[in-house]
Amino acid sequence: MKRLLVVYNLKSSRFKDVEREVLVNLRNLNGYMIGKYEIQRIGVNKNAEQFAKLVEDGDLVLSVGGDATAVIAANGILKSGKNAKLAVLPYGNFNDLARTLGSKKLDDVFNGKTREMWPLEILVDGKHFRYATCYVTIGMTAEAVELFDDSKVRQNLQKGHKSSWRSYISLARWYFKNRHKKVFLPEFKLNGELMHRKTSDYAAVNGRSMCRVMKGGDHFLNKTYFNHMTGKLVNFWNLFRLMARSILKQVPGRKTKGDVLEFVKPSTVEIQAEGEYQVFSNISKIEIRKSDKPLKVVMRK
Repeated sequence: MKRLLVVYNLKSSRFKDVEREVLVNLRNLNGYMIGKYEIQRIGVNKNAEQFAKLVEDGDLVLSVGGDATAVIAANGILKSGKNAKLAVLPYGNFNDLARTLGSKKLDDVFNGKTREMWPLEILVDGKHFRYATCYVTIGMTAEAVELFDDSKVRQNLQKGHKSSWRSYISLARWYFKNRHKKVFLPEFKLNGELMHRKTSDYAAVNGRSMCRVMKGGDHFLNKTYFNHMTGKLVNFWNLFRLMARSILKQVPGRKTKGDVLEFVKPSTVEIQAEGEYQVFSNISKIEIRKSDKPLKVVMRK
């Protein structure tokens, strides 16, 4: 009998929808033995490590939640080394991986087509940190994600299903309050080229969307290239132009086979992938490259 592993977050603001629209319907599913993994409050990497122990060859893994849930499921599969595939249903704020795969409802999971996607791999001082399916940012845009750890902000976002727009309002307030308070990205070289001191952000874009409204591309289907950009985004007009172009056309940037960020001095830097961030202290180098192994995913036909 086939196995279906469902990954979900009981503490999610939309868990009632997950239970009503997905978990209840799966009780009547024929031909599958269903297992569940409930995300714990132990961080992305530890959750992924625990989930990886459950994955077996031939499993269908179903992530029902936001991008954080999908990141855990994807990293768990890749860490397991097993021949399993991932499907994603959107029950979060931005749902970038679900948008990339085109999945919207339970029927898409069982009637979709299986493809190979090539995630990004992040290494810090030569050590593997995390796989990212859609995008990675370093600098101000990574630090801004800390905002969502504030209990008052999280409570506000949980009011209704239009929480993504509440997220943008919260981010805008944070931006105008904090954009001139510090240097977000210490002086660094990108692939050997010294970057301008006022560069505040680096981004690598692999999926079809970034934070829901910014358009990416189909780099996730390519095992060699992804798109990258740098910017002085503490300047409001630079940020405005970037957002306008990204929403109307595509996130600006250029193709790269891989990037190496080398800091002039050992630095404290924040990295976020699909809304999940981590602070690193006294580091010298960050590498962003394509994973050397693909992730099997279910895409909507």
